[in-house]
Parts: sequence; structure tokens; C-alpha cells
Amino acid sequence: MSRFKLKKGRSLGVINTSSLPDIIFILLFFFMVTVTMREVTYKVKINLPEATQIQKLEKKSLVSYIYVGPPENSRLYGTNTRIQLNGQFATLGDIQEFVVTQRQQRSEADRQKITTSLKVNKDTRMGIVTDIKQQLRKAGAFKINYSAHKKAKIKR
Repeated sequence: MSRFKLKKGRSLGVINTSSLPDIIFILLFFFMVTVTMREVTYKVKINLPEATQIQKLEKKSLVSYIYVGPPENSRLYGTNTRIQLNGQFATLGDIQEFVVTQRQQRSEADRQKITTSLKVNKDTRMGIVTDIKQQLRKAGAFKINYSAHKKAKIKR
């Protein structure tokens, strides 16, 4: 039988790293495609109500959002219901200007298709929602959507 000899002075070969940049760029591209960026930082608490019938919006790029609820930081801003437009607190008087600027940012063909979506905390009183709707009517924004979660079906 033959004997195996161990070579003691043998060094390992150099690891080929020529494909390493390709792998890094593939991972970078994958994370850039799959990760979504948050457009607005919520300054109000949004706990959406539940609904039995829901329709999804077709073009989310044509939607303007108005957030209504108690502030996240109640020590700084109090506990009264607040309105948030584009990441900033606003008053009822600011809604008409908000609608006008949202229209100006869109193309002429898309201006009539803009939908205003109200994301209202489920514990918010209906009076402020009615006031917001009145301001939207004055601004000519007649397409209004109420955001909600789909109610879970209970199996019996």
C-alpha cells in the first residue's frame, strides 16, 4: 500500500475576489427595489376604523392625504384632535391652500382625477371631519375617500 505524505510547507492559494463587486451590487440593487420609503412622518395617531366593504384606490399617485387624530407627542402638543397636511400640523383654513398646491403639482390632465383621502383616527369626533369636508367643498375637491381597515370575518 502507498503512504500519504503531508506537505508541511504548502500555503493556501489566493482567494479570487473578482466577482465580489458584482455580488455587492446585486444585493444593493435588490434592497433598493424592495425597500419602500415612508413619504410622511406621522405626527398624529392614526388608528383606522374597520369597514365591511372596501375598494382599493387605482392610482395612488393621484391621492392627497389628510391625517386627523390626537398628536403623537401629547406633552408638547396637547390631547386635542389635530390636522396634519404634508408632515406639518395645520388648521381648517390651511386645507383650501393645500388642495390648490396639490392641484398645481399635477399635470393638467390629472387635476380632475385627484382624490382626497381622509385618514382619521377612529376615536375622532365627526364634527371636525364635517368641517374638513366643508373646506374641501369650498376648494372644489369633491372626490373624497375615507381610509379604513377591512373588518375580519368571524367564522362560526
